[in-house]
Amino acid sequence: MSPYLAELLGTMLLVLLGDGVVGNVVLHRTKGQNSGWIVITAGWAFGVTIAVYAVGSISGAHLNPAVTIGMASIGKFPWANVPGYIAAQLVGGVLGGVLVWLAYLPHWGATDDQAGKLAVFSTGPAIRHTGANLIAEIIGTFVLVLGILAVLSPANLVPGSDVAKGIGPALVGILIWSIGLSLGGTTGYAINPARDVGPRIAHAVLPIAGKGGSDWGYSWIPVAGPIVGGIAGALTYRALWSA
Repeated sequence: MSPYLAELLGTMLLVLLGDGVVGNVVLHRTKGQNSGWIVITAGWAFGVTIAVYAVGSISGAHLNPAVTIGMASIGKFPWANVPGYIAAQLVGGVLGGVLVWLAYLPHWGATDDQAGKLAVFSTGPAIRHTGANLIAEIIGTFVLVLGILAVLSPANLVPGSDVAKGIGPALVGILIWSIGLSLGGTTGYAINPARDVGPRIAHAVLPIAGKGGSDWGYSWIPVAGPIVGGIAGALTYRALWSA
């Protein structure tokens, strides 16, 4: 399989399971309605884990422009491949959003809350404050990229073992869960432009009953914040592990 197709499919799977758990919690008359933040963070963590296992051996399972750009910024990924990876991730995000819409098709009309419908697809702040929201996304993605690189660093592996291939995706899932639990309450922890922009496009174009606007005025924050945080996390990793 092409690594670009793998990134598309992996991001689609990530969004399907991640946005799917949000739909289960916030949409009306689902089996999981009002089950809360712990369920959402766990669902996202498990979704990322499955997606990484699914395509990690093919593309490296970046599934996130912030990870791709961060890795390229320290020479761990070729810049020539960055545009293709990001395009694939964005398309995967849109397709994942479409699949979530289909999976919960009867529940959109049963739900009156426009903000809740948008929250299934994309993130939004608990308290709208541009500077604070941007900082929160930078910090969250800094932890994400630094954590991924550190967890999978040869320095943290048993010499001669393939433990990273076996449990690496699960450790990344734990990292996502930790970020969601500890840092996600401010902005919904996008920490991934494709995870936010792709499904937001799906929300904008799909015929969702009573959906309201797609909040494009906020949408630059879950793009700019993760890119800055991802580069900072990668540079910090290089500084620490090359010292």
